[in-house]
Formats: sequence, structure tokens, C-alpha cells
Amino acid sequence: MLEAISSTAITAGQAASRATETQAIAPTGASPVQSADDVGFDSVMKQVTTDAIGTLKTGEAASISAMRGKESTRKVVEALMSAEQALQTAVAVRDKVVQAYQEVVRMSI
Repeated sequence: MLEAISSTAITAGQAASRATETQAIAPTGASPVQSADDVGFDSVMKQVTTDAIGTLKTGEAASISAMRGKESTRKVVEALMSAEQALQTAVAVRDKVVQAYQEVVRMSI
């Protein structure tokens, strides 16, 4: 499931990035130039997705350790709350990206 969220978010991010690139207006015929320090939308989305997946895996590992009696209840609760927040954030970002993509698609050319 996490891989599906990751690939959906990355695909939607790339599509939205391409759509905004094609609609960008360059002043006096000059092409927009990106420096090496600029970070693209797709790389940001990929990093956010990777961080969310890591947080979810940490929560799962804490749960398994608790079942084995190796982890305190407090640490498990903290890890699970963090994982839940990461999942909610990932879903909210995905929803906003899909909404933005749909608005771009509805634009008249």
C-alpha cells in the first residue's frame, strides 16, 4: 500500500510539474533557467514520500518490538502517533496534488 501511495504521489507530482512548466511565460522570449541549487517539485514530493514511508516503517517496527516485550508503551505510542500523522499528511498532500492536477486539466487553452 505504501508503494502505491508513493508511486501515485510521484506520478501526480510529475504530471503537475510538467503542466506548470508548459504554461510558464518566459519574459521576452528567454527560456527559464534553473540553477543547480533549485529543487524541483518532483524531488520534493519524492523526499516527502520517502520520509513518510520511513516513519510508517518505524511505527511498525516499534509495534513489533512491543509485542516481543522489548519496547516501552510510551515509545510505541509516540511512534504510532508519528506514523499516523505522517500518513494523514501524505493523504492530504496527495489530495491537494490531485485537486491541482484536475484544475489544470480543466483550464482552457
